[in-house]
Amino acid sequence: MKKFILSVLPFLSACSADPPIDLGVRENRLAPCPQSPNCVSSFDSDNSHTIRPLNADLEKIERMLVSLNHANIVDRSGNYMRVEFTSRILRYIDDVEFLHDENGGITHVRSASRVGFTDLGANRKRVEKIRSLVE
Repeated sequence: MKKFILSVLPFLSACSADPPIDLGVRENRLAPCPQSPNCVSSFDSDNSHTIRPLNADLEKIERMLVSLNHANIVDRSGNYMRVEFTSRILRYIDDVEFLHDENGGITHVRSASRVGFTDLGANRKRVEKIRSLVE
C-alpha cells in the first residue's frame, strides 16, 4: 500500500499545477482559450470555446459562489474576479475568471482546466450552472 501511495503522489500533485501565467485582464479582455477543448470563454468566437456572458454583476456572482462547494475566490479586485474550483476525487483545479463590463451590463467569463486535454464538458457545464443560479 505504501508503494502505491508513493507512486500516486506525483500524479496528484500534477493535478493541482500552478495557475497559468496568462490569467487576468489584458487590454480589457480575458485570455483566449487554448486549442484544447477544456476551456470556454465569452470572448472566444470559435464554436467549441464560445459561451455567452452572464447577465449579473460581480457582487451577485460572488454571493452565489460563496455558497458553492469546491469554489475558492483567490482574486477580487475592481471589475475582475478569479475563482479556483477543485474537483472532489482527483483534486483537479479549474480557473474561472469573471470580468464585469459596466457599460454593457454584462460579466464576461472564462473557465479553463489547468491540466489535460479534454474536460468532458465540465467547464461549460459549470458556467451554465453559475448562469442558472445568478440570472
